[in-house]
Amino acid sequence: MPNVELQLAGPERRGALDALFQFYTHDFSDFWAGTDRGELQEDGRFADYPYLDSYWSELKRWPYLVRVDGHLAGFVLINDVAHSGRPVDFSVAEFFVVRKHRRGGVGKAAARAAIAGRPGQWELAVARRNVGAQAFWRGVADELGVPGTVEAREQDDDLWNGLILRFMVA
Repeated sequence: MPNVELQLAGPERRGALDALFQFYTHDFSDFWAGTDRGELQEDGRFADYPYLDSYWSELKRWPYLVRVDGHLAGFVLINDVAHSGRPVDFSVAEFFVVRKHRRGGVGKAAARAAIAGRPGQWELAVARRNVGAQAFWRGVADELGVPGTVEAREQDDDLWNGLILRFMVA
């Protein structure tokens, strides 16, 4: 297993996050087929992530870069925004690992590093069409959640369309 670390990303790392978001949006564009989302702009890039600046200007937002053996390999954005509309201490807003480092435990290690050690109510919202991620995040919730606190439900409203996992971390 490679060495997986999270590095808190200061505003000087915004360029790296912007670049990684291009790959993330490219991957997500599969799930947006038949919609207006995820179209390329005239400069050949996807639109920038509209909430990124808030990670350096608002409290309760934490941007991390994922590193594998010292190499940049993805990102994790944590905040306190609940797609369920219910109170929450922490939420994984966005999570991305480049394809080279998927399926070898890197994502699970990054998720553990992001969630473990942050006690409180957690929420993970996973897009309905992202079936692979649903299985991944169910495993994370089952592993890290206090037994008996893991709640999984489907939601389809103005706040979210997909799976919402809620659990407590001690």
